[in-house]
Amino acid sequence: MNDIQGAAAPEFEHVVEAFAATAGETGGSALSIRIEGETVVDVWHGHASSSPERPWQQTTPAVIFSGTKGLVAILAARLVEAGALDLDAPVSRYWPEFAAAGKESITVRQVMSHRAGLAALRADVDLATALDWTPMTERLAAEEPLWEPGTQYGYHALTYGWLVGEIVRRITGTPVGRFFREEIAEPLSADAWIGIPADREPAVARLTRGGSMDAPPPGGMPELDPEQARWMGRTMTLGAAFPAELVVPGAGFDDPKVHEAEIPGAGGIGTAHALATIWSSTVTRTDGHRLLGEDVVTEMTRVQSEGEPVWWLPGPYPRWGTGFMIPSERRPFLSPESFGHDGAGGQVTFADRRHRVGFAYVTNLMELHSDDRGDAIVRALGDVLHRS
Repeated sequence: MNDIQGAAAPEFEHVVEAFAATAGETGGSALSIRIEGETVVDVWHGHASSSPERPWQQTTPAVIFSGTKGLVAILAARLVEAGALDLDAPVSRYWPEFAAAGKESITVRQVMSHRAGLAALRADVDLATALDWTPMTERLAAEEPLWEPGTQYGYHALTYGWLVGEIVRRITGTPVGRFFREEIAEPLSADAWIGIPADREPAVARLTRGGSMDAPPPGGMPELDPEQARWMGRTMTLGAAFPAELVVPGAGFDDPKVHEAEIPGAGGIGTAHALATIWSSTVTRTDGHRLLGEDVVTEMTRVQSEGEPVWWLPGPYPRWGTGFMIPSERRPFLSPESFGHDGAGGQVTFADRRHRVGFAYVTNLMELHSDDRGDAIVRALGDVLHRS
């Protein structure tokens, strides 16, 4: 079955077949699934770089892009459960400087559901600034919203991380990367980071370019208003900090300096096994730990943002609760009781309350315009669970 490595329980052979069908001629990927805390699938294939000399291993970590937002949302949920964070309080309660430029009434929930109007910054940000926490949070604190907060939503692709991460830092007194490590990764012995240590950097899978990256999406590229296109571009790049092309060898999210920095909107790194463990522990006791209770999950998975965003794109559209991506036509996940977050190029990570599932599919083969590999695997998993 191609070069699939690892193991799976026999009843999940159909899922492994679906995983094998996603294998490309270059790059690699990994899939890990836990049910009721037990690992039922842990497989991988391919290469951790464009060179066949670096085979993917169970211990290979990959950049998960916006899947990082889901990890930050778990941190916020734990603070809610501890009584330290009120989602409907103004951000300025925790971060007084944020009240500048008409932002005094923006709530934590609005920030976490992409309704704060801070999806992009008006002035260019260079990479050095993006890698430095204090200048980024100072800029966001001083920024005037791009639209009236709460009235519309627009995906805060990068700024989400600094906004929510700074709220976490102000409450805990701990940088978000360290708080994630101490609160989640270390207790679960999970190889996942928001800012990977330099000595672990050589193991990170290098990004490779999929065949569809240069091809237009099905139906062609939409014609956008130039002003909307400009703001959408700034949302994804900050103007200058990151290349518009997702895969530039050694640059952008393939740059070791970016891997080692705290970029909690898109810079998280982890193995599939670690990520499945983390998501599993949000819905069931896993390796001795349960991260979240039912009440906070219910509260944070209520629909907050859906439908057409402020900067128009063709549907179908994703839906968000508070920080968590929830099932939609765009990202159906496993059942109506799933929650998690996907990431650019094919990453899919989530939990499912109905089946007590933790799921992680990660890849370094970036297929921007045919990002349905994870969906096919999830459908296969659904087939198996519905037969049981």
